[in-house]
Amino acid sequence: MARIAYILLCHKDPEAIVKQAERLTATGDYISIHFDARANPEHFRMLQAALGANENVAFAEKRIKCGWGEWSLVEATLYAVETAVKRFPRASHFYMVSGDCMVIKSSEYIHKFLDDNDVDFIESFDFFESEWIKTGMKAERLIYRHWFNERTQKRRFYAAFNLQKKLGLTREIPADLQVMIGSQWWCLRRQTVEAVLHMTKQRRDVMRFFRTTWIPDETFFQTLVRHLVPTNEIRTRTLTFLMFTDYGMPLTFYNDHYDLLLSQDYLFARKISPDALELKDRLGQLYAEKGVDFQISAEGPSLFKFLTGRGRQGKRFASRFWETESTLGRDRELMLLVCKKWHVAKRLLDKIGNVTDIPTIAYLFNEEGTPLPDLGGIQSTLGKRTRHRRALMRMLFDYYDTNRLVVCLDPSALDLMQDFFDDRSVTRMLEIQCDFSEQYLNGHAIRIGLAGDQTPADTLARILPTIRRDIFNESDRIRDAGFENMIRMVENTSEDEHTEAIMSFLHVPEDQAREIARTSYLFSD
Repeated sequence: MARIAYILLCHKDPEAIVKQAERLTATGDYISIHFDARANPEHFRMLQAALGANENVAFAEKRIKCGWGEWSLVEATLYAVETAVKRFPRASHFYMVSGDCMVIKSSEYIHKFLDDNDVDFIESFDFFESEWIKTGMKAERLIYRHWFNERTQKRRFYAAFNLQKKLGLTREIPADLQVMIGSQWWCLRRQTVEAVLHMTKQRRDVMRFFRTTWIPDETFFQTLVRHLVPTNEIRTRTLTFLMFTDYGMPLTFYNDHYDLLLSQDYLFARKISPDALELKDRLGQLYAEKGVDFQISAEGPSLFKFLTGRGRQGKRFASRFWETESTLGRDRELMLLVCKKWHVAKRLLDKIGNVTDIPTIAYLFNEEGTPLPDLGGIQSTLGKRTRHRRALMRMLFDYYDTNRLVVCLDPSALDLMQDFFDDRSVTRMLEIQCDFSEQYLNGHAIRIGLAGDQTPADTLARILPTIRRDIFNESDRIRDAGFENMIRMVENTSEDEHTEAIMSFLHVPEDQAREIARTSYLFSD
């Protein structure tokens, strides 16, 4: 009978991971866990304490810091796979899952399914011929080298990319490889996994190539499996049910999706909402049940299209996702960096992004040109961003696959602050109080349209006191609002005070907070 070693990469929610591991190992299967080295160390200790005595649970022998789109995700997977191969010699299959995945079939059904299908399940479409990549880079992922993370080191990522492009510094793909692409949620037989691990030791040229490939978790295993395994022993599909909306974001499943999920021709589903507690309980109980008869109808994609086209209330046209979404999510932390001097906030934001793994976004509700991912149109104008603010933020949390996010706000945006603080997520604010020179106020008057290059000096002299007073009034209104989790950082105070404010705001260790507080020329005009 098939015995499965689940390969789990995770970085948050240790309580849910413990439940998932206990559930998956209760019927005799195994799980190998790589917990991101960037994550809270206390959470890892919780996992070790809760699961350390379970002989069917192993932790990757080496933990590394992971970043979306980086080689580190493949490397972490390899560490977890190597540990599973060594620790679980009876495992016949290795199944890649995430903390957002849940089984949608019983253990009995899954084992019989794998026994009846002696093949590898992995999406592997031709990289250049298929239409798997819809937007963004395609060949550029492979022919240029990528050393930096596009999400956390955007300027360095594109500077390195543009320099290589300008100088024509392309590279060759290893001659004997047909690069393939597909979902990272695979299920491979033991002999396939062992062949992949052997190839990683023998083919240094292949490893060098993929180390600087952009988003290699969508190409590495997909390419190597196709290179090593006969075509008739590969099913080019995933066994994990996931769907994407018409704006390119993964569909999240809720309590009322139980029957829909069970009827799909898949073994797992992704993503399950953190708030879908009833769904998680029912699916957890299902896994250990015996003799369950599953009626496979596989209508998920077409039913989803129908529901989003007509609406559950019988409307001809349903509301867009961002017109109905009302909360960021209970477990999420939104950190608002509020400052009138936008350049000061942006300098601090850049430093936060470089020192921590927290995604950061500048003045997205104030500047039309703020770099944002394509979220299906909701991000296209300032008006849409402001109207659908909570939905926008939720989609950004999903896009960056994070529970923590820092954004900049202008002090005038009191209504946005109030709305975010009213959400059931955790919201914290750091207001940076700056000194305002006459030169800065002159520039500010021009930026907001109260003055121009030809405005007489005496006119400027009359309006500057009013502008200064308005700026201070904005700060007073924020203070009067009585927000919880409100921290202030004042320009002319000590490094220790700045460090303490940043620690309270970001909940990071003192050494990281101090490094951020030492940002060069932070307050200079």
